[in-house]
Amino acid sequence: MRILGIDPGIATVGFGVIDVSGAKTAHIAHGVIETPAGERLSLRLYNINKDVSELIRIYRPDEIAVEELFFNTNLTTGISVAHGRSAAILAGEAAGIPMYEYTPLEVKKAIAGYGRAEKPQVMEMTRRLLALAAVPRPDDAADALAIALCHARHAGSGLAGLGAQVRKTI
Repeated sequence: MRILGIDPGIATVGFGVIDVSGAKTAHIAHGVIETPAGERLSLRLYNINKDVSELIRIYRPDEIAVEELFFNTNLTTGISVAHGRSAAILAGEAAGIPMYEYTPLEVKKAIAGYGRAEKPQVMEMTRRLLALAAVPRPDDAADALAIALCHARHAGSGLAGLGAQVRKTI
């Protein structure tokens, strides 16, 4: 199974692609989609959607895992991230790929074994789980790989079909 993990944003969208076969997990690719701050919001969203669609075309994932939004104190940032997240989700929906979402707590627990793990712990465990020489950079790409790994662990346990799916028919 090939999984595309997405760490949503508006300025930077992280992506990570892994293959999972039984207990084996292989790193395929990771990186970021960036949009300039000075561009119109509509153009930024269009470009995120277009670039995620291109990633789907190139890597042909079987499933997509997206991080759920976590609103802390900055509502404005949360709304911007929600816009970018929507553009990415629409690309997956247009391609007909099953999509799943995970909270930051679920990702941390799946990767580091503790839902309140610090970012460096999660990044190091992501590196180890994928047998990489170094922690993936930038951070958004490392986060996307962690999201993909989280989904691989949930999908392998049979938990993925228990309501985590984002896809809905309108």
